[in-house]
Amino acid sequence: MAALWRRSAYFSFIRSSVRFLFRKPSVRSSHRWSRLYSGVASLAVSGGLCAVPFKQVDDLSHESLVRRAASLVTNSSNTFLSQTTLALIDALTEYSKAVHTLISLHEQYLASLGKLTPAQEDSVWQVIISQRGEVNDRHDALRRFESTWVTAVKLCEMAAEAAYVSGAEQASVMVRTNIQVAQSQVEAAQKLSLDADKKLAATKVMEVERMTQHAASLQSSDDGEETPEAYLRED
Repeated sequence: MAALWRRSAYFSFIRSSVRFLFRKPSVRSSHRWSRLYSGVASLAVSGGLCAVPFKQVDDLSHESLVRRAASLVTNSSNTFLSQTTLALIDALTEYSKAVHTLISLHEQYLASLGKLTPAQEDSVWQVIISQRGEVNDRHDALRRFESTWVTAVKLCEMAAEAAYVSGAEQASVMVRTNIQVAQSQVEAAQKLSLDADKKLAATKVMEVERMTQHAASLQSSDDGEETPEAYLRED
């Protein structure tokens, strides 16, 4: 402290002396004294800075670094979950649309059953078969995204646990909240796809029944036409 006080007193003396000299016009007009004043001012400033102790603000303890790392993991996990949730919901939506299109085609075919020529009926069935392929493709994509989404949920659960253990409670709570939101959104989309599957199954059952009835009707019609001929031959 004594050395610091002496240094401060020394620089104060220099500054006072220079200011006194610069009050004289002859000294103030000299370029050499101007350079001297600038040098003294710089020396005083640099000397003052050297006397100020530096304080380390950042906390670089192991606990703090672990918490920061856990927060980074939760952020990455949240991003992964968000992207996979969006992809899965889109896949479920597209699958439901494809199923409803197939249902509509089956219903149109049943409505025109017995009214189409063989060529028209073949064309309708080509469209139905093509749409069935579309449904299968959408279902495969749905399963892939669903598997990835389940992995994302598990990863977020582990990240939330790691954040909680490391002391990053806020990050842990945020991840668990995002998991619940994602699960509720996916469940709503899954319900729509399940409803579409049930309706498609019911339509297929109805189609089998209608086609069976139509075939029986054609058979009875043929029998009715042949019966008089057989009766006449017996005569």
